[in-house]
Amino acid sequence: MPRHVTPLSLENDDAYRTWRDRKLASLPATTDELIVEVRDPRRLSDIEYGALLDRLRRANMVIYAGATADDPDKDIPRRLGERFGLHRLDHNPGADEDAISSITVQSDALHRGFIPYTDRPIAWHTDGYYNAPGRQIHAFILHCVRPAAEGGGNALIDPELVYIRLRERSPDHIRALMRADAMSIPPNIVDGVELRPVSVGPVFSSGARGRLHMRYTDRRRNIDWRPDPATTAAVTALREILAGDAATPVYRARLQPGWGVLCNNVLHARERFHDDGQQRLLYRARYHDRIEST
Repeated sequence: MPRHVTPLSLENDDAYRTWRDRKLASLPATTDELIVEVRDPRRLSDIEYGALLDRLRRANMVIYAGATADDPDKDIPRRLGERFGLHRLDHNPGADEDAISSITVQSDALHRGFIPYTDRPIAWHTDGYYNAPGRQIHAFILHCVRPAAEGGGNALIDPELVYIRLRERSPDHIRALMRADAMSIPPNIVDGVELRPVSVGPVFSSGARGRLHMRYTDRRRNIDWRPDPATTAAVTALREILAGDAATPVYRARLQPGWGVLCNNVLHARERFHDDGQQRLLYRARYHDRIEST
């Protein structure tokens, strides 16, 4: 689709309204509508694949309820990703050698200081918001091997809905958040050594085939927003929506053994949790690919 007629174009209200209305009409109404039971994510049947794809088309995410229980085989998320065209794994700091991260409480030097490897809550964000433009995360899988004894539930929001809510408030919010320098993450410097350079980029961008990509974190420290009134107003509106806009569905789930989330890097948050006995363990696979569901 030519760039000037994409639904994300602020100069084409007709295309936007058609896309918006179709999107809102097909949304899953509850978390239960997002859940698809599958026997083994490594070997999906055609019916299972079609059901997963349906939820991805409607919400950019699906929760699969697998029957693999606490099987720790990393081929579960890897082969599931491959079935949906996900091959380019992100080798991020803290990930295992195979680029799939074991998300569990870890206090060694490699993981210390990274909130996912603690039991603390995590605010709204998309994965890889600090990555360079050429290494953006477009999809991820979060697969549960063992849940926490208490807590650790996830909240999920489709970024396309946030885009719609902001654009309905004011197209100027979208215009501000699509600026190339809207959001900057300072460099990561440890003991005088730069481990990651500054990351500068937009919050919203239009990728391949006019698909929306969102890069965001709700952190309040170590983040620099473009210092102008339009950006300040847009960020304030965005935070209001994430804080509890009743018109924007938030899907909440506490993943069970063998369950997981497959998505196009949706906004997500995590509750604080408490381990008792065996540690909570989830596998996280991040991809530079996007799931093309249409």
